[in-house]
Amino acid sequence: MTNPGTQAAHSADRDLIGRLTFGTMAAQTLRAGVQLKVAELIGDTPRQATEVAADAGAHPQHMTRLLRALAALGLLRELAPGSFSLTGAGALLDAEHPDSLASFVRAFTDPTVVRAWEHLDGSVRTGEVAFDTVFGTDFFTHLAQHPELSAQFNAAMSQAVSETTAALPHAYDFGRFTTVTDIGGGDGTLLAGVLGAHPHLTGVVFDTTHGLDEAPDTLERHGLNDRCSLIAGDFFSSVPAGSDLYLLKSILHDWTDDQAVTILSHCREVLPPGGAVLIVEPVLPEAVAAHAEEADSLDSSITYLSDLNMLVNLGGKERTRDTFQDLCHRAGLTLTRVSPLTDAEPFFILEATAR
Repeated sequence: MTNPGTQAAHSADRDLIGRLTFGTMAAQTLRAGVQLKVAELIGDTPRQATEVAADAGAHPQHMTRLLRALAALGLLRELAPGSFSLTGAGALLDAEHPDSLASFVRAFTDPTVVRAWEHLDGSVRTGEVAFDTVFGTDFFTHLAQHPELSAQFNAAMSQAVSETTAALPHAYDFGRFTTVTDIGGGDGTLLAGVLGAHPHLTGVVFDTTHGLDEAPDTLERHGLNDRCSLIAGDFFSSVPAGSDLYLLKSILHDWTDDQAVTILSHCREVLPPGGAVLIVEPVLPEAVAAHAEEADSLDSSITYLSDLNMLVNLGGKERTRDTFQDLCHRAGLTLTRVSPLTDAEPFFILEATAR
């Protein structure tokens, strides 16, 4: 006789495998909803699927099928047969929503990002970056060669940093510094949040020419043209001198350990007495189980999936505290603080000073 508990556990195991297997399809359903502007077309009031289809230039029956799939995923509600409204999560797919994640969805479901994942097994075997093999160049060079994709990626990074922008200015003592340089700061969203919360600070956004494309608009929108400047360059060659705080948000994980040491070393070279390097990245626990006990399986998996994304697309990785400490030591820095960034999981604040 089959033990009911064993049978239930077996069924749950099969369900888990099924959900994970269909994960790619769920992501592409999400992408289709964004591409067809479903959230914008539904708006604040319930609408019939036929109306949404007409406005989207889509087949009404097939649009109904898409909307029902989005409802099953928790992004819409089917209030009556064929009538749909947005959930709170679904509203974030509206490009005009103040907390929109539409560009984030577009970027991370784009074939350019997804294609390298088809070769994850090869990257695991060899350590080679699948993206470079598939496209014949590295990820950032590819972005520079495709302006539309570059703009989409920059917009995604701006949306992805929104929680950090809200949390970081109040989670770290910026009051003891005078000028902060955001290394690889992109469109300046994060630094604008820091400067807005700390009027005594001035700032510099340092990135490649393409990375800075949208930064002038950000500074103008936040009224920071007089307090913040833009400098284009390559952090593998040098970083600008003149600041007493150097901010690295989601930069080091893009690169190998040796490359990360190079970036940190350039920060160390220009760091004045009393200055600091502020790293904002996830910190992996020493074992998965220790992390999984503190969060549900989806939340706890995201950093590990990001780690694999670094492997196949960029060649970087997510790191443990000990690894960050080693990188800092090799760069002439001492890691003085590692603490969770409250309200912006899975990120941590890591502070390093000259040793």
